[in-house]
Amino acid sequence: MSRRLVSLTLDTLEDLPRPCRRCVFWELDPVSAERACAAGDPGLEKEAWVSQTLLEWGSCGKLAYVDGMPAGFVMYAPPAYVPRSMAFPTSPVSADAALLMTAHVVPAFAGGGLGRMLVQGVARDLTKRGIKAIEAFGDAKFGDVDDLVGGCVAPADFFLSVGFKTVRPHPRHPRLRLELRTALSWKSDVEYALEKLLGSMSPETLLRPVRPAPATRSTTG
Repeated sequence: MSRRLVSLTLDTLEDLPRPCRRCVFWELDPVSAERACAAGDPGLEKEAWVSQTLLEWGSCGKLAYVDGMPAGFVMYAPPAYVPRSMAFPTSPVSADAALLMTAHVVPAFAGGGLGRMLVQGVARDLTKRGIKAIEAFGDAKFGDVDDLVGGCVAPADFFLSVGFKTVRPHPRHPRLRLELRTALSWKSDVEYALEKLLGSMSPETLLRPVRPAPATRSTTG
């Protein structure tokens, strides 16, 4: 099984799950998001946001692929690029942190460590930019019948499971934080090298023995 991370671009944007591809919950303020949905094509607004963020700030998401299949993604940006971030009761995000807007792992691939792999990919990217931490708003009651955000806010339990700590409690939307140096210390160099090796091999290479080439007979005139 091969796993790889790639950065979110206008091309890989099409590999997001369809509901997420058209969702502008984070990218627009509540009023603008409602107008975009009423107009009938919020996907255009999503594409415009990704394009502008890529041009002005750089990479704003990671996608995980398992055997070439899209298996999960995360999106992140400075809070100034995320109007919805100011609508939470536990805002604002700390000045030294980027906001991890949302995270999702396709159910068929859940439980395989992809969530932590995605977060670590974000940590590597942000560390290169001199950012010290990631913060996120979690949903402490994810999946409740009164859930009004439709899964756009990832479960608080997910963030806690990948190393985040609560910095501002709230019964519904706590704000959580992960120091990047913590995320980067999860794996030893040997483990990371092994994952890179396995990730570069195709499933056929892993499962099938290498067969020797057939011998050739020389002919004489």
